[in-house]
Amino acid sequence: MFGDLFLMMSVQSWTYILVGLTFTLYIGIAIWSRASSTKDFYVAGGGVSPLTNGVATAADWMSAASFISMAGLISFMGYDGGVFLMGWTGGYVLLALMLAPYLRKFGKFTVPDFIGDRYYSNLARTVAVIAAIIVSFTYVAGQMRGVGVVFSRFLETSVEWGVVIGMLIVFFYAVLGGMKGITYTQVAQYCVLIFAFMVPAIFISIQMTGSVIPQVGFGGTLEDGVPLLDKLDGLHRELGFAEYTDNSKSMIDVFAITCALMVGTAGLPHVIVRFFTVPDVKAARKSAGYALLFIAILYTAAPAVAAFARTNLLQTVYDDKTQTAQEYQAMPDWFKKWEKTGLLAWTDKNGDGRIQYVSGAALDGKKPLFREDTGKYGERLLSNPNPTTENELYIDKDIMVLANPEIAELPNWVVALVAAGGLAAALSTAAGLLLVISTSISHDLLKKQLMPNISDKGELRAARISAAFAVFVAGYFGINPPGFVAAVVALAFGLAAASFFPAIVLGIFYKRMNKEGAIAGMIVGLFSMILYMLTFKFNIFGVTTAEDWWFGISPEGFGTIAMLINFVVSLIVCHLTSPPPAEVQQIVEDIRIPRGAGQAQDH
Repeated sequence: MFGDLFLMMSVQSWTYILVGLTFTLYIGIAIWSRASSTKDFYVAGGGVSPLTNGVATAADWMSAASFISMAGLISFMGYDGGVFLMGWTGGYVLLALMLAPYLRKFGKFTVPDFIGDRYYSNLARTVAVIAAIIVSFTYVAGQMRGVGVVFSRFLETSVEWGVVIGMLIVFFYAVLGGMKGITYTQVAQYCVLIFAFMVPAIFISIQMTGSVIPQVGFGGTLEDGVPLLDKLDGLHRELGFAEYTDNSKSMIDVFAITCALMVGTAGLPHVIVRFFTVPDVKAARKSAGYALLFIAILYTAAPAVAAFARTNLLQTVYDDKTQTAQEYQAMPDWFKKWEKTGLLAWTDKNGDGRIQYVSGAALDGKKPLFREDTGKYGERLLSNPNPTTENELYIDKDIMVLANPEIAELPNWVVALVAAGGLAAALSTAAGLLLVISTSISHDLLKKQLMPNISDKGELRAARISAAFAVFVAGYFGINPPGFVAAVVALAFGLAAASFFPAIVLGIFYKRMNKEGAIAGMIVGLFSMILYMLTFKFNIFGVTTAEDWWFGISPEGFGTIAMLINFVVSLIVCHLTSPPPAEVQQIVEDIRIPRGAGQAQDH
């Protein structure tokens, strides 16, 4: 009886159960680990074990962009999507080996705190606070967008209501628990998200290639004996797309995006602050190693998930045996349910009653419009008698991982599990980002500059009020995002690369670097990146084509150029102005010497 009931439960019922259980767990942890001091709120008391911090760092790092959108990007872009995989993975290695131990030894709570003290300037601190807030809000917009995507499909709410529900959950455990609550909540969220990502990946790998390991199945063969990637290449050729294993991006753009994501990682304030939650430098190094191991589990499986999803999708909407598309009425339930969210849409342009999915944009605009006359989401080209493309199908890149179990006809509990995992990934990173915003305001702006005599209790209250404000602003950006999840997140990495990375690297490794150089570099680098984003991403100057990109570099990759501009300006201004005080130069010497080490002795 219970077995039959188990099998008959709908996806929505399973989603309510699994999401409800995980949300209850997060709230319970937040109550148990609530912060009682600013040290608890900012760095979880500084006593987190390396293993616990490694798991929490992995959850903090693997946002909705990693869980929901990265495999979706690779699924659509094929070989070109590998830049996100390389950039984000390589960036974490760069951060763990090159910067984290030194920043931990410096002993400051936040990145603006490091910059303010290293460059002996409140102006430098203020510029860093502004940069941290811009980077964090850009990043958190992607996370809240991910929350809305999950809720809109699996709980059958609107994207707007999905974002509001996510806001309330983050508000509770981020504002109540601070970094202490977030740390232990993120441990639970990592367990949820990695289980939710790998279970369907293993199911589909066995289903398609017979391999229990998705990473092996990615290079395996299908039931008909054709290698998976050869099958994808063939389907792409027949539909007019570039071959899945071919690259279409220019080499300079590939390099620029990869570099921007790598160095942007090393400048992300919400990841850096995690290394202050452990007791010492040795523990910081250990936690970085643990985090890399936990991150690798998902990142090595993402290309396989992308290929499985793309193959299943194409074979569902396009029957490669008869060379014709299947009639819409024969489409499975998942297709029609995703249509209701507006994240997938089909319009019969040629009136033949069949779905024609070929190369080319289906939309004359960013997303489908709801048509009152049909009660469905159609697209903007419907009223155009001479459509500019024959493609009739719009698919949002952010739905591929979430829809993958449904496309593969996996059990309903697996489909719901993916929804819970997507929410865990989005909320874990959103909480870390909101904490950065709140600490930047309460600690770096109020305590360090405007109200130096504020009490610990008053500072904690200010931090919670700042976090609450940040939650509501983040919700607005989640409802009105500037793009799909991974694209928005990539812009945040570019902003971090353009502003923080040079200031941190030069602050650690170059004693001659002074406040004038750091301030000038951060301002010019950040302004360059924002100007490029406004020009080519938001089109405020009417420039919309890739042919107009500077040096052929996309907005997602321009962080590399802005970073180089920052370095050049910093070094030029630095050498035209006075060197930093001797005591600051001595601090730089000290943080680069391992604790307890001394000069070699002659015996």
